[in-house]
Amino acid sequence: MSTEIMKRAAELLKSGEVSLVLGWRVGDFDYDLTPSKFRTAEDLEKNCIYNDFSAANLSKYLIKTLRKEEGKVLVFLKSCDTYSFNQLLKEHKFDRERVYIIGVPCDEKVDFDKVKTILGEDIIKMKSDGTTVTVTTTEGEEKTIAKSEVILQKCVNCKSRKHVVYDELFGDEGEVLNSHRFDEVAKIEAMKPEERYEFWRGELSRCIRCNACRDVCPACTCEHCVFDNEESGVEQKVASNDFEENQFHIIRAFHVAGRCTDCGECSRVCPEHIPLHLLNRKIISDIDEFYGDYQAGDDVDSIAPLTMFNQVDVEPSIVKSRGDN
Repeated sequence: MSTEIMKRAAELLKSGEVSLVLGWRVGDFDYDLTPSKFRTAEDLEKNCIYNDFSAANLSKYLIKTLRKEEGKVLVFLKSCDTYSFNQLLKEHKFDRERVYIIGVPCDEKVDFDKVKTILGEDIIKMKSDGTTVTVTTTEGEEKTIAKSEVILQKCVNCKSRKHVVYDELFGDEGEVLNSHRFDEVAKIEAMKPEERYEFWRGELSRCIRCNACRDVCPACTCEHCVFDNEESGVEQKVASNDFEENQFHIIRAFHVAGRCTDCGECSRVCPEHIPLHLLNRKIISDIDEFYGDYQAGDDVDSIAPLTMFNQVDVEPSIVKSRGDN
């Protein structure tokens, strides 16, 4: 199906209906696929790849691309990516008329870091046939592992296989899943306060302030981020104490509250493997509990709970008691 997808995109590029394609290109290794622009059909058909390693959510890259480029841009979006696209559209980050969406099927993406952890770091090649991942080591040895053992965390608890927006769709439209994505949140909530504190201190203490989570997040679209302001006292830097380590991620989580679509990109790109998505899921879970089920990016018309006021809204003093927690 990947060949058919690229053939169709090339047709649209050749016809002039689109002037640019956003897709994935091989990086330093064959399994290291990175978002990239394709301006010619030749480049697209030769170098654009969609497979089990095409994990990046391309919706975020539309913002700067559409600011700098002219014409219509074609973008490949997986089902989970379409929620991010809708949310950005709702926030008026770009014009819908300037984007041509090809919805692509997703059968869970491979986490090559998990593969390396299990099979070893000396890997120079990696491929997946949809069921088994095969690697080649620097010694020329081949090793295999079941794909189900090494899928990305965001795919383990995928919220939806449904494409909520597209111009053209390859594969089935899909449906919303009961993925138990809040189970881990419930486990953390069930901890005693001191246990929960130690859990997050252990995770956040590994942060090196590379800003990868912020830069990849579709909900982080401010042109001037508070964390880049030298006069704020919280500018980009390696945290000097526990407070600063906590502050960065907690503030960022609150900044995207009600807008996070739970795409999982923050955790995917974190070089320290901090489960940042759990902070966002905690907030999403609370919003669902206090205001009713709400999925950011499900459509472009509904008003998010945190951007409107109703007299029946919960008050801070009467928010559900959680005992000693």
